[in-house]
Amino acid sequence: MTPAVLADLVRSSAVQVLSARGLDHAVLPEKVTIERPRNPEHGDYATNLALQVAKKAGLATREFAQALADEVAKSDGVAAAEVAGPGFLNFRLAADAQGEQIREVLAAGDAYGRGDIYAGRKINLEFVSANPTGPVHLGGTRWAAVGDALGRILAAQGAEVTREYYFNDAGAQIDRFVRSLIAAAKGEPAPEDGYAGAYIRDIAAEVIRREPSTLSLPEDERNETFRSIGISLMFDDIKGSLRDFGTEFDVYFHEGSLHDSGAVERAVEELKTSGRLYHAEGAWWLRSTEFGDDKDRVVIKSDGRPAYIAGDIAYLQDKIGRGFDLCIYMLGADHHGYIARLKAAAAALGHDPAVVEVLIGQMVNLVSDGKPVRMSKRSGTVITIEDLVEAVGVDAARYELSRYSVDSSLDVDLDLLRKHSNDNPVYYVQYAHARLASLQRNAADLGLKLDAGADLGLLTHPREGDLIRTIGEFPKVLRTAAELREPHRLARYLENLASAYHKFYPVARVLPQGDEEATPLTFARLALCEATRQVLANGLALLGVSAPERM
Repeated sequence: MTPAVLADLVRSSAVQVLSARGLDHAVLPEKVTIERPRNPEHGDYATNLALQVAKKAGLATREFAQALADEVAKSDGVAAAEVAGPGFLNFRLAADAQGEQIREVLAAGDAYGRGDIYAGRKINLEFVSANPTGPVHLGGTRWAAVGDALGRILAAQGAEVTREYYFNDAGAQIDRFVRSLIAAAKGEPAPEDGYAGAYIRDIAAEVIRREPSTLSLPEDERNETFRSIGISLMFDDIKGSLRDFGTEFDVYFHEGSLHDSGAVERAVEELKTSGRLYHAEGAWWLRSTEFGDDKDRVVIKSDGRPAYIAGDIAYLQDKIGRGFDLCIYMLGADHHGYIARLKAAAAALGHDPAVVEVLIGQMVNLVSDGKPVRMSKRSGTVITIEDLVEAVGVDAARYELSRYSVDSSLDVDLDLLRKHSNDNPVYYVQYAHARLASLQRNAADLGLKLDAGADLGLLTHPREGDLIRTIGEFPKVLRTAAELREPHRLARYLENLASAYHKFYPVARVLPQGDEEATPLTFARLALCEATRQVLANGLALLGVSAPERM
C-alpha cells in the first residue's frame, strides 16, 4: 500500500464515518495528507485529518478520530490504526501491503514518481541569461544546475517546459565589450569600464585572424566587425560551456531581435494607447505603481532611447504571445526589483500578473583549504563554470549547487567535493546506486533473476520497512519540489534514501553465500534493492547527475 493509496483509504473511511452519522462529508479536503511520524515507534504513517475536520463536522475530535481509526483498521492492508494525543491517527501497515510499494516502482521503472499536476500547462523557464561579455560565472553556474533540474522536475509533473536563454546583445555592456576587444587587439590595457582577462585577448586575436585588416577599417566598420564577430564567438563559448555542463536550452532569444523587429516600439505604442504610459520630464513612464511596484519606471528616456525595461516589456509580450501561461524568470541576487517590475509590466499589458514568477538566487563562493578562491585562470576576475568543473567535475558541481535553497548564499567546499567518502554528498548518493547495481550483477552471476512475484510480505525487518517507506515518499517529494520550485528537496531526499539503504545493507544480507540456496526472502530483498536503485537513478536523472554502476 502506497501513501497515496492509504490517503484514499483514509478519506473514503472518513466519508463512511460521517455518512453513517448523517453528517456532511463536504468538510473533508480533496486530498488527505499522510506523513511519516518522526518517531518510527509511533507507526508507519500518520494523519491529522481528525484535527482538521472534526469540529467542522460537529463531532468531538477524539470521537471522530477513534471512529475513523476503527473504520480504516477494517482494511486488510492495515495492521493497526491508533489514536494519539488530541486526535492524530497513526497507522501500521501489513508487511505484504507495504511491499506493494516495491511492485509499483518495478512496474513503473523510469516513470516512477512522475505526476500530472501541471498537465496542460505551458511554462517558459528562463535561466542563466548571462551577459554576452564574459564566461558564465558562479552565479550563472548555480542557475545552470538549478534551472535545468527545475525544468526536468516540472516536466516530470506533466508541464510542457521551454528552457530559454535571453541573450542581452544590446545596450551599453556590448559597447564596453567591443572597446575591450579593440584595446586587446591593439595590445593596449582594457578600458577603465571594460573587460579584461585571457578570454578577451583570445577573442580579439580570433577577430583579427578572421579579418586581418579590421583595425585599419573606418571606426564604424571596425566597431561593427568586432561587435558581430566578438559577440558570436562569446556566445558560442557560453553555449559550449553550458552544453559541457549538461545544460541545454530549447530557445536562445536575442534581445536585439526585439529592437530590430519593432517589437519594442509596438509594445510601447500599445501602452501609450491604453494610457499605461504617461509623459513627464521629457520621458515616457510606466504607471507601474498602480500595479504594486514601488515607483513608476522610465520606459522611453528623455533622449528618445528605450530604457532596459522597454525590452523586458516587449519580451514578456512575446512570451505570452507564444502561448505560455507561466513565465518563470530565474535572476541573480541584485534583481529583487524585477519581481514587482515584471508583474507590473504584465498587468499593464492586460495580463494576470500571476503569469510572471521570479526566482532570485543568492551568491556562490568557492572555498579551498578553508580560504575563499577568488581568481579565475580564464577571466582573471570572477570564477567561471569551467573553473568549477575543472576542480570537481560536472556531477559534483551540479549536485552541490542543486542541494541548497537558492534563497541562501552558498560556500562550495572544493576539498569536500573531491573526497571519495561519505562526507561528500554526491559520492554518498552515487555510491549507493553503484553498490546496488553491483548487487544485481552479482545476483545475475549466481543465476538469480529479479522476481516481480516475490513474497514481499517477508520484508519485516525494521530497516526494510524504513527503506520501503522512504521509497514511497519519492512521488510526494517530486510534487513538492515542483510546486515550490525547490530542486534541493529532491537532492536531500536522495541523501535520505541512500542513508536508509546504507543502514539496511549491513543488517539484511541479500545474496546467499557459499553453498547456501536462495530463499524466498532472497528474492524479496532483491526486489527491494532494485526498487531502491531505480528511485536513486530516477532522482539523479532529474538533477542532471549520472547514476554510475561502478565506482
